[in-house]
Amino acid sequence: MKSWISYFILLSTKYLTKLFYKYQIGWPKERIKWDEIKLIILLNHTSLFEFLYVGVMPNSFLHKLSKRMVAPAADKTMNRPIVGLFFKLFNPGIMSITRKRDETWTDFLDSIYDDSVILIVPEGRMKRADGMDVSGNKMNIRSGILDILMGLQHGKIAFAYSGGLHHVQIPDKSLFPNLFKTLKMNLEVLDIDAYKTQFSAIIGSERWKENILNDLQFRLENKTPI
Repeated sequence: MKSWISYFILLSTKYLTKLFYKYQIGWPKERIKWDEIKLIILLNHTSLFEFLYVGVMPNSFLHKLSKRMVAPAADKTMNRPIVGLFFKLFNPGIMSITRKRDETWTDFLDSIYDDSVILIVPEGRMKRADGMDVSGNKMNIRSGILDILMGLQHGKIAFAYSGGLHHVQIPDKSLFPNLFKTLKMNLEVLDIDAYKTQFSAIIGSERWKENILNDLQFRLENKTPI
């Protein structure tokens, strides 16, 4: 029942979004095989309204997400009475975690199954209007993504490079989104095993972890739409 509610909300969001927004998507040269995607890495996290990007996904993949998606979300967000309820209805696989490596992160990793589709924002917090996080620090990649990558053996990664949504909604500045804007995103799809083995280091080693974090940081800073 929860998955059908989620699917209805995902579809409703998709078609409502198409009424009020335009998309400018940098698609990969090869057609995306959505049924092979196991991991979605969203880079350039700027707003809680990034769920609007579901408008670019086919209905068959949204149906799969309604049943198989797992995603970590900050407990601060999930504890909000309205926003938290929306995300729980949006997808029951969204799990509340703290910003520490405690049992909430372990529970999230344990919720990943072979047929799961994982969505993660590896920066772990939102970029504010000044380009920094809420504490005034530079946006960078957190190490939690490494735990996920080490546990995946097959399938595809979809890198979703967001153009940013501050023109739609700025965190802590506005409650309702601005309508009739253009949502920009670049998409890149890579084989999980090929991505993990492209670095000249043993998977799981400290050097490999450093290489992955550096690569994702480079993608964050250089592959988002202008």
